[in-house]
Parts: sequence; C-alpha cells; structure tokens
Amino acid sequence: MSEVALVLTTGFALLVILGVPFAVALGLCTVAALVVADVDLLVLPQMMLGGTQSFSLLAIPFFMLAGQIMTQGGLSQRIVDVADVLVRHLRGGLGHVTILAAAIFAAISGSAPATTAAVGSILIPAMVERGFSKPFATSLAVSAGVLGPMIPPSIAAVIWAVIAETSIAQLFIAGVGPAVLLIIGFMIITWFHAKKHNIPRMPRASWSEIRQAFRNGIWALMAPVLVLGGIYSGIFTPTEAGVASCLYAIVVGTFVERRIRLRDLPDIIMSAAKTSGMIMFIIAASSGFGWLVAQERLAVGAAEFLVSSVGEPWLVIIVLNIAIIIACAVMDEIAIMVILGPMFIALSQQIGMDPIQFGTIIVTNVAMGMATPPIGYCLFVGMAISNLSLGKLAKAIWPQLIIMAVVLMLVSFVPQVSMTLPSVFYG
Repeated sequence: MSEVALVLTTGFALLVILGVPFAVALGLCTVAALVVADVDLLVLPQMMLGGTQSFSLLAIPFFMLAGQIMTQGGLSQRIVDVADVLVRHLRGGLGHVTILAAAIFAAISGSAPATTAAVGSILIPAMVERGFSKPFATSLAVSAGVLGPMIPPSIAAVIWAVIAETSIAQLFIAGVGPAVLLIIGFMIITWFHAKKHNIPRMPRASWSEIRQAFRNGIWALMAPVLVLGGIYSGIFTPTEAGVASCLYAIVVGTFVERRIRLRDLPDIIMSAAKTSGMIMFIIAASSGFGWLVAQERLAVGAAEFLVSSVGEPWLVIIVLNIAIIIACAVMDEIAIMVILGPMFIALSQQIGMDPIQFGTIIVTNVAMGMATPPIGYCLFVGMAISNLSLGKLAKAIWPQLIIMAVVLMLVSFVPQVSMTLPSVFYG
C-alpha cells in the first residue's frame, strides 16, 4: 500500500474513531494525502467546487425545504387525519395510521428524519394514550420514517444517482416495491403487538368522516401527485419537481391553510439550509478524497479483492450488505455513499448487476441505517420526542429491523422486487 493510500485509509479511520466530524476528517486526510503526493493544494478547492456543481443535487435542499414548510403549515396533521379514517378500525389502528401517514409524508419530503419528526410528534403521544407502550410507539414512528428514503422523491436516491451517474427517475420508482413490502411488514408487527397487548379497536370511520378528512386533506394529498406526476409525465425533472413542491407548499401553507405567515419563511428556509448545508459539505469534502481514491485505484482494487476472495456473486452481495449495515450503524449514511460509492460501483460492475437494482440495494441499506443503533438519525428524533433512552428504543425496534433485513434480502436476490416498475415505465 502506497503512502497516499495509507493516509487515506488509516488516517481517515483514526480521525473518525477520535470523533472528528466526517466532512472535516475527509478534508484533513485529503490535504495530508496531497502533501504526501506532492500535488498542488489548489486541486482541493477545485475538486470541492466541482463535486457540488451537479444540477441534480439542487433537488436536495428544495425537497427538504418543501417538507419543512408542509410540516409548519399543518399539512402533516391533514395527512394523519386522512390515514386515520382509512385504517384506524384495524387491530392496532393508530399504529397503522402512523405507517400510512409516514408513507404519504415520505412522498413529499424524501427524508427519513423529517418523516419521523412530522408523524412521530403527532402520533407517538396519541399511540401511548391508546394503550401502546412508549418504546413500541417510538420504535414504530422511527421505523416508519425509514420509508422516507424508499418512497420517491428520495434524497438518498438523488445522491446515489449522482454518484453512480444513473437515472434519478428510475431509481425513484425502483424503491416503491421495497417500500410496499416494508409497509406490509410493519403493519403485521403492529397487528401482533396490538393483539398480544389487547389494545382496543377504534370504531370504523363513517362515510361522512372519510369525506370530511379527504376534503380537508386534499391539498396535502395533491403534493405527492404534483411531484411524482410531474416527474413521470415528463413535465419537469426531479430537481424542478423540488422547486415546484416548495412553491406549492408555500402557497398552500400561507394562503390555504393560513398557518404560515410570510415573515415565518426566512426562519424555515434557514433551518432547511442548515440541514442541506451539512449534506453538501460532506459531498464537497468527499470529492477531493474520492479523486485520490480513484487515482490510487483503491476502490477497484478493493472490489477485485472481494470478488476474487469470496467467489460467488450472491455471497459477495451478502458480504456487501453486512458491511454496509455495520458501517451505517456507526457512520453517517450520506458519507458512506459518497466515500465508498466508487468501490460499490466497481463491485456491481464486477458481478454484472443492473445499476438500478444495485442502487436500490444501496438506498435500502441507507434507509435501514437511519433506524439502526447506535447513531441512526431517526433514533435520535424519536428519542427527542418520547424522552426515551437509546437502550430502551434499541430493545423495542429489533422486530422492525428484522423486517428491514428481510426486505433487503429480497431486493438483493429477487430482481422483480425493484425492477418491475422501472421496466413497466421505461421498458
């Protein structure tokens, strides 16, 4: 291993262990490696700037902003009300409401933490009042948040599509099949939990209640129709869809729901900008790091070593999934995609897997990472809402993690799970 490779691998690992933020660790290792390689340091700012210049990356701040505006504007409550009248009569009714509401909100925000926050803040207290234990109610909201990266418009899918230079729209729609399986699995767990703890059923909604909920929630339900309908009808690109969703959210929140005042917008925009800025900082810092990784052929070499050592493609996929899950448990998911992306891409080429199916595997892994102890983002959102310790939440969430693992295996080894819809829409 060359000195540059040693700095990039060992140096980065050491900084992460010491608790240095990922973006800072990437930048420091890149600077050190450039010095060792005797390369002009001006390469770094050029690479950082170039890494953030993709038009597709503009979708990230816009979808984040749209999700925040809709939460502030009361549309998340409208979504919960619609989900409530549809499934509350099932055993474990409010649990099913949580899952369905998260699925609808995910189609607006594309973000797991945003979905958990929007739905959990309303439904975790409500579930506890209805007889659910606080750990289970929190674990369900955290797990339902995982639908954020799976259901289009997924921020994780945007990032991976940019890294892998593949179709954002196809990767969006490929996540629908796995998301449906997750929804079914979470609802089964909720049903058994409610039966075991004898949680009383809620009365079935009357037709007048259903009509009223849909009448009040029509503006919220039209948001995913606008975004996804616009993308797949070819009216606008995923990035333009993010802009359209922001404008729609502002108009509805300000003039229809009237819960947002125009003077509130700067604070909302600043909050979304801070979150987007953290993501873009990681992407920018990883650009120079990734360039050096490519120059040293570390990604290709690691992929070739793994394939030659393991042998069977199916075993390579299992090893890859285990490695990503472990990494997601202790690292930032976006950093994993950006840093290890070149190796993942080389690996998929080595085993000859379709790039859309492989991208869905990566996005599914990233989604699982959002709810995997100890540092999944959604876990901390759930803990903040319910005031639970990480230990209690981690103990309660393991059944949902098993469901996620099963769906991940299906995505990995049953191509139809992720490839059916892309083949229908794109031949």
